[in-house]
Amino acid sequence: MSYKITVNGTSHEVDLPGEVPLLWVLRDELGLTGTKYGCGVAACGACTVQVDGLAQRSCQLPLDAVDGPVTTIEGHGTPDALSALQEAWVAHNVAQCGYCQSGQIMQAASLLAETPEPTDEDIDIAMQGNLCRCGTYPRIRAAIHDAASKMKEA
Repeated sequence: MSYKITVNGTSHEVDLPGEVPLLWVLRDELGLTGTKYGCGVAACGACTVQVDGLAQRSCQLPLDAVDGPVTTIEGHGTPDALSALQEAWVAHNVAQCGYCQSGQIMQAASLLAETPEPTDEDIDIAMQGNLCRCGTYPRIRAAIHDAASKMKEA
């Protein structure tokens, strides 16, 4: 069956079964490999993307359930400039191995869209489903606060 899907502002038509997870559509069909496969059961957050602005685990979201435009890490920011969140990630040296970071950033972007001035508790609750094997949680929290401040100033 054929499905129309908008990813990072570009419309695509894919001829796949509706039960194929969005993760594999992004990676295998569209070549957007920034979204990572982690656990396959929506427990680690490495595959987090935004669907209609909300953080979603793409490994468990079937293609036929995608109900809005998709934004992946490749669509966050612009080719010429990092977003405030990405700049904060760099400034706070958040990434170590980096594997989980695209999912972390996409989850954090959803948080900041809903809660522009998050507390530590807001951050902890929003980010609890995004696991980081390197344990950079304090830097993630600091980067989110930093990005929120910069976004408020802009």
